[in-house]
Amino acid sequence: MAASKVSQKLSTIAASWPVDPFRPNIQLKSFLQSLAAHPKLTPEAVQAAEALGNNAIQKKYPLSKKTLQPASMSKHYERLVEGFENSAKGIGRPWWKVFFGLWR
Repeated sequence: MAASKVSQKLSTIAASWPVDPFRPNIQLKSFLQSLAAHPKLTPEAVQAAEALGNNAIQKKYPLSKKTLQPASMSKHYERLVEGFENSAKGIGRPWWKVFFGLWR
C-alpha cells in the first residue's frame, strides 16, 4: 500500500474516533491524526487502529454471561457502565446514596 493511502486511511479512522469526555486534554483522535503524518507509518499500525475502532478483539473473543454477570454481584458491570455514562453527562449520585451503598 502506498504511503499516502496508508496515511489517508489512518486520517479517516482518526476522524471517526469518538471524543473522550474524561480526558479532554489527551485525545486518541489527535494522536492518530499526528501519527498519520509520520514518515514511517506502516500498514500494520493502520490495521491495529482499525481493529481498535471496530472492537475486533471483543468480537473475536466474546465474554460469557458468567463473566459479565458474576453470581456474587450480577449487576456490577451494568452499574459500572451506567455510572460511566451518567458521569459523562455530569450526573452524580447524591452523597447519601454513596454512603449507604444504594444504586437506584
